[in-house]
Amino acid sequence: MNTIISVIRKEFLQLRRDRKMLPIVIIAPVLQLVLLGYAANLDVRDLRLAVYDSDRSAASRALISEFLSTDYFIPAGEILLNRDVEAEMLSGRADIVLVIPASFEENLTGVQPVQIPMIIDGSNSSVGTAALNYSSMVIQRFLARRAPDPQNARAPVSVEPRIWFNPELDTGNYMIPGILALLLMVITMMLSSLAIVKEKELGTLEQLNVTPIKPWQLIVGKLIPFVLIGLVDVLLVVLVARGLFAVPFRGSLLLLFGMSIIFLATTLGLGLFISSVSQTQQQAMMTSVFFLMLPMIFLSGFAFPIESMPRFVQWVTYLLPLRYYFVIIRGIFLKGAGLAVLWDEGLALLVSGVIFVVIGALGFRKRAT
Repeated sequence: MNTIISVIRKEFLQLRRDRKMLPIVIIAPVLQLVLLGYAANLDVRDLRLAVYDSDRSAASRALISEFLSTDYFIPAGEILLNRDVEAEMLSGRADIVLVIPASFEENLTGVQPVQIPMIIDGSNSSVGTAALNYSSMVIQRFLARRAPDPQNARAPVSVEPRIWFNPELDTGNYMIPGILALLLMVITMMLSSLAIVKEKELGTLEQLNVTPIKPWQLIVGKLIPFVLIGLVDVLLVVLVARGLFAVPFRGSLLLLFGMSIIFLATTLGLGLFISSVSQTQQQAMMTSVFFLMLPMIFLSGFAFPIESMPRFVQWVTYLLPLRYYFVIIRGIFLKGAGLAVLWDEGLALLVSGVIFVVIGALGFRKRAT
């Protein structure tokens, strides 16, 4: 028994001496609980509603007001021309477009049902399903309020759903492109940080530092192999997604490679930074998983809809490069979106990539000197 107690004491003493492991075992669980508590909400709210009102009557304004009076929808602007509907949906600025036909108010008093087209972005299957259900509920409530006798109210209006980009609301079409982003993040961030820390443990990094190799040359030489590995993984995932899971790929493969290289800059920059603050491979792996990967997975929209998160958490998600890459790859896969649509997401990804590479390089140089 005394032997076991001595071993236990030794382990606690060793843990106390390893100051960088203490935050991981104490702070990380609390951080994960807080993030998961805010992010883990499957109730979709704040769906972005754009309106194309061809009637512009009191009834159409009342219907729009009925939508926006709920907690389910927030205004995403008014569409003035029919040709702008596609651009609004393709850009992702709206989750749903309410199309109110001409003579809507006049036809409400008719015998034949009036159909209201609801154009829904089905690229996110959970959001698309919620948008369809909420729209039907809001229109039924609108009709019940206009009927003199709610018990005898028979809906003269019906929803005509038009689900774009993923008509079957197939969850696989939404999740599999996201898995590509996760694979790139895990492989490049973790492998790059572990590779550098391993050399630090073996002492070979110090030997490289005393050679004529400049720090920037060492950094570039260390990172380029992981960029090539990441691009090979992109090609493999596209082939498997198309061949095995029949996920549509409607965009440009060249654009996907270009955006993936920008995303790899962010993950490799973070890998550099992790290697600069870690002394062992265990520290590097734990730091990668608990402080970077899991928060980004929780808050980037992969597991839980961003629309269901509290407003202040939604603002935090704009700091995560994974959020932008999710929009880009799903836009390329499912919508066939080009650079004209994705340039703002690509620009945000580029800015974050430059920032993380600079931070990682500065940390690496500081440790190397």
